[in-house]
Amino acid sequence: MKNLNKTLLILLCAGSIGLAGCGNSAGVSKDSTTAIETVDEEKTGTAAPETAGTDEAGNNESAIADTPDSGESSILIADASVSYLGPAGTYTEEAAMFFFPEAKTMMPKGTVDEAIADVMNGTADYAVIPQENTLGGAVTNYVDALIKQNNAFVIGEVILPISQTLMGVPGAAIEDIKTVCSHAQGIKQSETWRKEHLPDAVTEEKASTAAAAEYVAEQQDKSIAAIAAPGAAGLYGLDVLAENVQITDANKTRFYVLSAKEPQGEEFPRAVFVATCKAGRIDDIIVEIHDSGVELVTLHDRPEGSELGSYFYVIEVESEGGITQEQLDRISNLEEVRLVGKFRSVEKK
Repeated sequence: MKNLNKTLLILLCAGSIGLAGCGNSAGVSKDSTTAIETVDEEKTGTAAPETAGTDEAGNNESAIADTPDSGESSILIADASVSYLGPAGTYTEEAAMFFFPEAKTMMPKGTVDEAIADVMNGTADYAVIPQENTLGGAVTNYVDALIKQNNAFVIGEVILPISQTLMGVPGAAIEDIKTVCSHAQGIKQSETWRKEHLPDAVTEEKASTAAAAEYVAEQQDKSIAAIAAPGAAGLYGLDVLAENVQITDANKTRFYVLSAKEPQGEEFPRAVFVATCKAGRIDDIIVEIHDSGVELVTLHDRPEGSELGSYFYVIEVESEGGITQEQLDRISNLEEVRLVGKFRSVEKK
C-alpha cells in the first residue's frame, strides 16, 4: 500500500483482503440485507419447481415485478427466453425459475460460457450463472466467464439456500458408497460430512450437481452416489440416502442474471465493476469507491494473464438509499474500471 492511511481505510471498508495474492480468488463478503428483498414462498406462492417445463412456472408472480423504479431488472417479460447452467435439476435452474416464473423458454446449457453466448448472440434474452457460495467462495471459472465479456450486464441477482443431498440408485445404502460425484462446489460443501460418514469414498467431479445425478442414474451402480439438489433424485429416479450433507444450514449461493442490454434507470441499490490493474493500484480504486459514498460488498481477484502482479478485480458495491448516476460515473470513469451492472437482489426463503 502506498501509505498507512490508505491501508487503514481499506481494512475499514472491506475487512482483511488478500490484495497481492497469487491469482486465486480472494473474496470478502459483507453480510448485508439492506439491498436484498427476501421472498417467503409460503406467503407469496413463488416457490420455483425443481425442474424445467412444468406448468407452475407460468402461474406465479414475479419476485420483484412490483419493485418501483428498478428499470430493466424489474421488467421480467412473461415470454422471456432464459439460458442457464444445466441440465435440468441444477440449482441454477431453480434460481432461474425463481427469478423468471413466467419465462417462455428455459434453455439448459452444458457450460456457463454457452449460456452467456446465447445472450450475446440473441438466442436468449437472459442468462443465469452462479457466482459465489457461502462455503466454497467465488466460483472462479464462472467469474472468469463474466470478466471476459465486455457487453454482458448484470441486471439482477438471486440468493438461493443450498441443501445438498446424497442420492444413489434404488436399493443402495450409505455403506455401499465408494465414489461420490458432484460439482466442485458440492464436493467442497459436503467435505466435513463425507469425512465423518464416507471417509474412504473417493470423489469425482462433474460439470454440475444434476449432471452427477444423471451419471449415477446411467451407471446403475450401488457403489456410486451423487450430491445434488433434492429435486434431482426424483428427476433421475434415485433414492435419497442422506439429506443436508453440507457443512452448515446457512449455505447459500448467489447467482447473477445477465443481459446484453444495460439496465436503465437510476439509484439501484447495488452495482458491480471490473477493474484491471496492478495489485498496487487497487488501494487507490477502493479509496475512490469509499469517497464516492458507496460501500464495498465483495472483492474478488483473478489473474489478468499478461504479467505477474496484474489482476482483474470484481468489485461489488451498495448503497441503502440507491447508487446515484453521479456515483456510478465517478467510479466507472476511473481509467482501469468498467461498469458491469446495476441491480437489485432477491432471496428465496
